[in-house]
Amino acid sequence: QVHLVESGGGSVQAGRSLRLRCDFSGLHYSAYCMGWFRQAPQKEREGVATIDRGGATTYTSSVEGRFTITLDGVRNALYLQMNNLEPEDTGKYYCAAGVWTVTCGTVGFPYRDWGQGTEVTVSS
Repeated sequence: QVHLVESGGGSVQAGRSLRLRCDFSGLHYSAYCMGWFRQAPQKEREGVATIDRGGATTYTSSVEGRFTITLDGVRNALYLQMNNLEPEDTGKYYCAAGVWTVTCGTVGFPYRDWGQGTEVTVSS
């Protein structure tokens, strides 16, 4: 059974940084596609970043150059380094995983497992 637990959220001022962490179990990263999503109040959930089993990454345009997704296969942890945070980055951030297919990194990829989320609040 796949288990995902996010941590690292908090409240910061614009321009500061946070690093989110997702501890995972029940899966081997080499067979999975993993990603970070976020949902702002009264908005739909959106994909933020993905990483595939070969380490290839994708980012939504609004975070390109500011956020970095990485995976530590030894510690079984997925990270999202968020720099130069903006108020528009406020939301609940979720870690997700799905068995890898060639659609990994695309909008339609069917993530099956989700964490409970961690809150990020960025004030101006």
